Amino acid sequence: MLAEDGEEIKILAGGQSLIPLLKLRLASPRRLLDIGRLPGLAAIRAEERSLCIGALTRHADIERFAVPQGLELLCEAASLIADPQVRNLGTVGGALAEADPAGDWGAVFLALETAVLCRSANGERKIALKDFFLDAYTTALRPEEILTDITVALPPARTGSGYVKFERKAGDFAISSAAVMVQVGEEGRIEKIGIGLSGVGLTVVKAVNAESVLSGQEFSPDLLTKAGDALMGEIQPLSDLRGSSEYKTEVASVIFQRAFRSAWQRACGLDKEEL
Repeated sequence: MLAEDGEEIKILAGGQSLIPLLKLRLASPRRLLDIGRLPGLAAIRAEERSLCIGALTRHADIERFAVPQGLELLCEAASLIADPQVRNLGTVGGALAEADPAGDWGAVFLALETAVLCRSANGERKIALKDFFLDAYTTALRPEEILTDITVALPPARTGSGYVKFERKAGDFAISSAAVMVQVGEEGRIEKIGIGLSGVGLTVVKAVNAESVLSGQEFSPDLLTKAGDALMGEIQPLSDLRGSSEYKTEVASVIFQRAFRSAWQRACGLDKEEL
Protein backbone atom coordinates (compact mmCIF):
# COMPACT_ATOMS: atom_id res chain seq x y z
CA MET A 1 0.00 0.00 0.00
CA LEU A 2 2.80 2.42 0.84
CA ALA A 3 4.60 1.59 -2.40
CA GLU A 4 1.49 2.55 -4.36
CA ASP A 5 0.28 5.58 -2.42
CA GLY A 6 2.73 6.40 0.39
CA GLU A 7 2.43 10.19 -0.01
CA GLU A 8 -1.30 10.04 0.83
CA ILE A 9 -1.06 7.66 3.81
CA LYS A 10 -0.30 8.27 7.47
CA ILE A 11 0.87 5.32 9.54
CA LEU A 12 -0.91 4.76 12.84
CA ALA A 13 1.04 2.98 15.56
CA GLY A 14 0.13 3.95 19.13
CA GLY A 15 -1.70 7.07 17.96
CA GLN A 16 -0.71 9.23 20.92
CA SER A 17 0.74 11.93 18.67
CA LEU A 18 -1.12 11.42 15.40
CA ILE A 19 -4.67 11.35 16.78
CA PRO A 20 -4.34 14.76 18.53
CA LEU A 21 -2.97 16.20 15.26
CA LEU A 22 -5.97 14.79 13.39
CA LYS A 23 -8.37 16.27 15.95
CA LEU A 24 -6.75 19.70 15.56
CA ARG A 25 -6.88 19.36 11.74
CA LEU A 26 -3.10 19.77 11.60
CA ALA A 27 -2.92 16.51 9.67
CA SER A 28 -5.47 15.34 7.13
CA PRO A 29 -4.21 12.23 5.31
CA ARG A 30 -6.42 10.57 2.73
CA ARG A 31 -5.98 7.22 4.47
CA LEU A 32 -4.70 5.85 7.78
CA LEU A 33 -2.70 2.64 7.81
CA ASP A 34 -2.91 0.92 11.20
CA ILE A 35 0.20 -1.23 11.77
CA GLY A 36 -0.66 -2.01 15.38
CA ARG A 37 -1.26 -5.71 14.81
CA LEU A 38 1.68 -6.45 12.53
CA PRO A 39 3.54 -9.41 14.08
CA GLY A 40 7.09 -9.22 15.40
CA LEU A 41 7.34 -5.44 15.82
CA ALA A 42 6.74 -5.18 19.57
CA ALA A 43 9.60 -7.25 20.99
CA ILE A 44 12.71 -6.22 22.92
CA ARG A 45 15.54 -8.61 22.09
CA ALA A 46 18.94 -8.72 23.79
CA GLU A 47 21.35 -9.93 21.13
CA GLU A 48 25.07 -10.62 21.39
CA ARG A 49 26.23 -7.06 20.80
CA SER A 50 23.04 -5.03 20.73
CA LEU A 51 19.61 -4.43 22.18
CA CYS A 52 16.96 -4.52 19.46
CA ILE A 53 13.72 -2.66 20.19
CA GLY A 54 10.76 -3.26 17.89
CA ALA A 55 9.07 -0.12 16.62
CA LEU A 56 5.73 -1.06 18.23
CA THR A 57 7.27 -1.50 21.67
CA ARG A 58 5.30 0.59 24.16
CA HIS A 59 7.02 3.14 26.36
CA ALA A 60 5.79 1.21 29.40
CA ASP A 61 7.46 -1.98 28.12
CA ILE A 62 10.85 -0.27 28.28
CA GLU A 63 10.02 1.29 31.65
CA ARG A 64 9.62 -2.25 33.06
CA PHE A 65 12.45 -3.89 31.11
CA ALA A 66 15.61 -5.05 32.94
CA VAL A 67 18.10 -3.12 30.82
CA PRO A 68 21.82 -4.00 30.79
CA GLN A 69 24.28 -1.82 32.70
CA GLY A 70 25.05 1.34 30.78
CA LEU A 71 21.55 1.67 29.36
CA GLU A 72 19.84 2.85 32.54
CA LEU A 73 18.68 6.02 30.80
CA LEU A 74 16.20 3.98 28.72
CA CYS A 75 14.09 3.17 31.78
CA GLU A 76 14.54 6.68 33.18
CA ALA A 77 13.31 8.32 30.00
CA ALA A 78 10.38 5.93 29.58
CA SER A 79 9.18 6.65 33.11
CA LEU A 80 9.10 10.42 32.41
CA ILE A 81 7.03 10.33 29.22
CA ALA A 82 3.63 11.97 29.65
CA ASP A 83 1.39 9.83 31.89
CA PRO A 84 0.63 6.10 32.40
CA GLN A 85 -2.13 6.10 29.78
CA VAL A 86 0.18 7.47 27.10
CA ARG A 87 3.07 5.23 28.16
CA ASN A 88 0.87 2.14 27.80
CA LEU A 89 -0.33 3.07 24.30
CA GLY A 90 2.44 5.16 22.72
CA THR A 91 5.23 3.42 20.81
CA VAL A 92 8.95 4.05 20.64
CA GLY A 93 9.05 3.80 16.85
CA GLY A 94 6.13 6.16 16.47
CA ALA A 95 7.81 8.75 18.69
CA LEU A 96 11.04 8.59 16.67
CA ALA A 97 9.21 8.79 13.35
CA GLU A 98 7.29 11.85 14.55
CA ALA A 99 10.63 13.61 15.22
CA ASP A 100 9.27 16.07 17.77
CA PRO A 101 12.19 18.38 18.72
CA ALA A 102 11.05 18.22 22.35
CA GLY A 103 10.51 14.46 22.41
CA ASP A 104 12.33 12.20 24.85
CA TRP A 105 13.53 9.29 22.71
CA GLY A 106 15.47 11.30 20.15
CA ALA A 107 17.84 12.69 22.78
CA VAL A 108 18.20 9.30 24.47
CA PHE A 109 19.10 7.36 21.34
CA LEU A 110 21.45 10.09 20.10
CA ALA A 111 23.48 9.67 23.28
CA LEU A 112 23.84 5.95 22.51
CA GLU A 113 25.16 4.14 19.44
CA THR A 114 21.83 3.72 17.67
CA ALA A 115 20.60 2.84 14.21
CA VAL A 116 17.07 2.42 12.88
CA LEU A 117 15.97 -0.21 10.40
CA CYS A 118 13.54 0.97 7.72
CA ARG A 119 11.71 -1.46 5.43
CA SER A 120 9.71 -1.18 2.23
CA ALA A 121 8.54 -3.44 -0.57
CA ASN A 122 11.94 -2.88 -2.19
CA GLY A 123 14.01 -4.05 0.77
CA GLU A 124 15.51 -2.54 3.90
CA ARG A 125 18.13 -0.01 4.91
CA LYS A 126 19.80 0.88 8.18
CA ILE A 127 20.21 4.55 9.10
CA ALA A 128 22.45 5.85 11.90
CA LEU A 129 20.25 7.93 14.17
CA LYS A 130 22.46 11.00 13.79
CA ASP A 131 21.45 10.99 10.10
CA PHE A 132 17.76 10.25 10.72
CA PHE A 133 16.47 13.61 11.98
CA LEU A 134 16.44 16.22 9.20
CA ASP A 135 14.23 19.01 10.56
CA ALA A 136 11.33 19.58 12.91
CA TYR A 137 8.92 16.65 12.42
CA THR A 138 10.95 15.55 9.39
CA THR A 139 13.08 12.42 9.08
CA ALA A 140 15.00 10.47 6.44
CA LEU A 141 12.14 7.96 6.31
CA ARG A 142 10.78 7.67 2.76
CA PRO A 143 7.02 7.66 1.98
CA GLU A 144 7.12 3.96 1.05
CA GLU A 145 8.98 2.89 4.22
CA ILE A 146 8.11 2.04 7.79
CA LEU A 147 10.49 2.08 10.72
CA THR A 148 10.59 -1.46 12.11
CA ASP A 149 13.49 -1.70 14.59
CA ILE A 150 15.76 0.42 16.76
CA THR A 151 19.16 -1.17 17.42
CA VAL A 152 21.32 0.03 20.32
CA ALA A 153 24.90 -1.18 20.74
CA LEU A 154 25.46 -2.82 24.14
CA PRO A 155 28.01 -0.75 26.08
CA PRO A 156 31.13 -2.33 27.60
CA ALA A 157 31.88 -2.59 31.31
CA ARG A 158 32.41 0.62 33.31
CA THR A 159 29.72 2.41 31.34
CA GLY A 160 26.90 4.43 32.88
CA SER A 161 24.10 6.60 31.57
CA GLY A 162 21.63 9.17 32.84
CA TYR A 163 18.61 11.14 31.67
CA VAL A 164 17.34 14.41 33.13
CA LYS A 165 14.18 16.13 31.95
CA PHE A 166 13.16 19.63 32.99
CA GLU A 167 9.46 20.39 32.53
CA ARG A 168 6.89 22.87 33.79
CA LYS A 169 4.78 20.11 35.28
CA ALA A 170 4.78 16.32 35.32
CA GLY A 171 3.84 14.88 31.95
CA ASP A 172 4.55 18.05 29.97
CA PHE A 173 6.89 18.27 27.02
CA ALA A 174 10.43 19.07 28.06
CA ILE A 175 11.65 22.64 28.35
CA SER A 176 14.89 20.81 27.80
CA SER A 177 16.15 17.29 28.43
CA ALA A 178 19.62 15.77 28.40
CA ALA A 179 20.78 12.20 27.90
CA VAL A 180 24.36 11.14 28.63
CA MET A 181 26.28 7.90 28.19
CA VAL A 182 29.85 7.75 29.52
CA GLN A 183 32.45 4.98 29.46
CA VAL A 184 35.31 5.16 31.98
CA GLY A 185 38.74 3.90 30.95
CA GLU A 186 41.23 1.98 33.05
CA GLU A 187 42.97 5.13 34.27
CA GLY A 188 39.74 6.88 35.18
CA ARG A 189 39.58 8.92 32.00
CA ILE A 190 36.46 9.53 29.93
CA GLU A 191 37.01 6.95 27.22
CA LYS A 192 33.73 7.44 25.41
CA ILE A 193 30.96 9.99 25.75
CA GLY A 194 27.58 10.50 24.10
CA ILE A 195 25.30 13.49 24.68
CA GLY A 196 21.78 14.00 23.29
CA LEU A 197 19.55 17.02 23.89
CA SER A 198 15.91 17.85 23.19
CA GLY A 199 13.98 21.10 23.35
CA VAL A 200 17.02 23.03 22.11
CA GLY A 201 16.18 23.80 18.48
CA LEU A 202 14.32 22.57 15.42
CA THR A 203 15.65 19.04 15.94
CA VAL A 204 17.06 17.01 18.76
CA VAL A 205 20.81 17.64 18.99
CA LYS A 206 23.89 15.48 19.42
CA ALA A 207 26.26 17.77 21.32
CA VAL A 208 29.49 16.93 19.50
CA ASN A 209 31.43 19.97 20.75
CA ALA A 210 30.75 19.12 24.39
CA GLU A 211 31.64 15.50 23.64
CA SER A 212 35.00 16.64 22.21
CA VAL A 213 35.78 18.66 25.33
CA LEU A 214 35.21 15.63 27.58
CA SER A 215 36.59 12.79 25.48
CA GLY A 216 39.88 11.39 26.76
CA GLN A 217 40.01 13.70 29.77
CA GLU A 218 40.04 13.09 33.52
CA PHE A 219 36.80 14.12 35.16
CA SER A 220 36.78 17.33 37.18
CA PRO A 221 34.09 19.88 38.04
CA ASP A 222 35.95 22.52 35.99
CA LEU A 223 36.03 20.23 32.96
CA LEU A 224 32.30 19.61 33.26
CA THR A 225 31.64 23.36 33.43
CA LYS A 226 33.78 23.83 30.31
CA ALA A 227 31.76 21.15 28.51
CA GLY A 228 28.54 22.88 29.57
CA ASP A 229 29.81 26.14 28.08
CA ALA A 230 30.68 24.36 24.83
CA LEU A 231 27.22 22.83 24.74
CA MET A 232 25.55 26.23 25.02
CA GLY A 233 27.38 27.33 21.89
CA GLU A 234 25.94 24.53 19.72
CA ILE A 235 22.23 24.84 20.49
CA GLN A 236 19.58 27.33 19.39
CA PRO A 237 16.42 26.95 21.48
CA LEU A 238 13.33 28.80 20.32
CA SER A 239 11.58 31.27 22.61
CA ASP A 240 8.02 30.19 23.38
CA LEU A 241 5.55 29.86 26.25
CA ARG A 242 8.03 27.58 28.09
CA GLY A 243 10.72 30.27 28.24
CA SER A 244 13.09 32.48 26.32
CA SER A 245 15.93 31.17 24.20
CA GLU A 246 18.47 32.46 26.74
CA TYR A 247 16.70 30.75 29.62
CA LYS A 248 16.48 27.42 27.78
CA THR A 249 20.16 27.60 26.87
CA GLU A 250 21.12 27.95 30.54
CA VAL A 251 18.73 25.17 31.51
CA ALA A 252 20.23 22.83 28.90
CA SER A 253 23.73 23.32 30.32
CA VAL A 254 22.61 22.70 33.90
CA ILE A 255 20.61 19.54 33.21
CA PHE A 256 23.36 18.17 30.95
CA GLN A 257 25.78 18.45 33.88
CA ARG A 258 23.28 16.69 36.16
CA ALA A 259 22.80 13.89 33.64
CA PHE A 260 26.58 13.53 33.25
CA ARG A 261 27.09 13.23 37.00
CA SER A 262 24.44 10.53 37.18
CA ALA A 263 26.07 8.62 34.32
CA TRP A 264 29.56 9.01 35.82
CA GLN A 265 28.37 7.80 39.20
CA ARG A 266 26.94 4.64 37.66
CA ALA A 267 29.97 3.99 35.49
CA CYS A 268 32.31 4.25 38.48
CA GLY A 269 30.00 2.46 40.93
CA LEU A 270 29.92 5.48 43.25
CA ASP A 271 27.32 6.52 45.77
CA LYS A 272 25.82 9.94 45.16
CA GLU A 273 27.65 11.47 48.11
CA GLU A 274 30.98 10.26 46.69
CA LEU A 275 30.65 12.16 43.42
